Amino acid sequence: MSDTYENERTFEPLPPAQGRGFATSWWGMAWLKALEDTALDGQQLKQGRRLARIGAVGAVTVRPGRITAVVRDRDGSQYRGDVLLQELDEDDWDRFLTMAAERAGHIAALLDREMPPHLVEDAASAGVELLPGIGDLEPKCTCDAWDHCPHTAALCYQVARLLDQDPFVLLLLRGRAERPLLDALQERGSLPKGDPATASHGVPAEEAFAARDIVPPLPQPPPLPPEPGGPARLDTETAPEPGVDPSALEFLAADAAARAHRMLAEALAPRHEVQPWAAELTEDHDTVRLVALGPDARVAARLGAASGRRPAELATAVRAWRLGGVASLRALEEEWTPHPEVLARALTQLDGAWPEGERPALRAASGNRWTVTGRDVQLRLGHDGRWWPYRKDRGRWSPAGPADRDPAAALEATTAPAGD
Repeated sequence: MSDTYENERTFEPLPPAQGRGFATSWWGMAWLKALEDTALDGQQLKQGRRLARIGAVGAVTVRPGRITAVVRDRDGSQYRGDVLLQELDEDDWDRFLTMAAERAGHIAALLDREMPPHLVEDAASAGVELLPGIGDLEPKCTCDAWDHCPHTAALCYQVARLLDQDPFVLLLLRGRAERPLLDALQERGSLPKGDPATASHGVPAEEAFAARDIVPPLPQPPPLPPEPGGPARLDTETAPEPGVDPSALEFLAADAAARAHRMLAEALAPRHEVQPWAAELTEDHDTVRLVALGPDARVAARLGAASGRRPAELATAVRAWRLGGVASLRALEEEWTPHPEVLARALTQLDGAWPEGERPALRAASGNRWTVTGRDVQLRLGHDGRWWPYRKDRGRWSPAGPADRDPAAALEATTAPAGD
């Protein structure tokens, strides 16, 4: 709830924010980034977050260029905190209104209490910076701190929650209240007459029906980000629930981002090819894949325990994954009997892979495995027709290199030193 006057809004104290972030919208998080990038003392910010979480921030007043609230310290003392943000001048507002009047979608988003990124980008292209940047949030507090103190930090964290609910709070802070702003847009013909806050943003039914056969051009695909996004920071002052490991969550989030980035790259490629293992990846194989990514020791230990494999077995499986993904794991773990036609083709390949007189003596160890007589090396036929080289090390068969269509080329990998 808020009391609204011309160019001023006062919001009642918000309840404690236990167990939730202060911002969920991208513009609310941008506000907090400006605060956290500006403040010189991280401990002051941490104390401010705690004060905001326990509901120590009183009613918040927002007016052009300033937000104000009384903040109660942990010892019961009270301080008035103010944070100043430069107002936009008349030329700035004229450019903003001109830009917004040309893009009805921006106005509709604001009326829906949303601030899409392209609105901020279009405003910036017009020379108008809506969101604060480093150094833009100027603190003033009766505790006489010269930088952001716990009281002004708590005020900023609380205002992030208000911004989440209503981006007009930011526009008021920049100098224009909601009603005058919408009236100005209405005067420019961007809104129908009447109450702009309740006006319809649709089109007349006859116009929509008349355009039923008009197919709009397909949108251009978005550009591929240069790299996956990083995981969210989980080092907050709120202790995790029992059994929740923040480092494991961060690792899984980073992996999910990397996989999403790869899927997007495949989708945007001129010829999209589905990864051959994508539909076959079992939970066990995915556990090996995650260990192969090289998480920290604690996460790796949890994954190893979940795999049910002994350390030596897991190390072998990880090496197999790194050499060829799920196809390599299947070559490690599966013994199978090829179809007679497949077997005949494999035997023909083995007979013709070496020059006459140089073919090693091979004996069938199982349906898809041939061992070199007198040597602890082996060739395994994969389901895709490729040959996988194996070498026995300390009594355990281990992959010696990547697969090859040529069995002779594959077998050469077994002559490299172990571990190469």
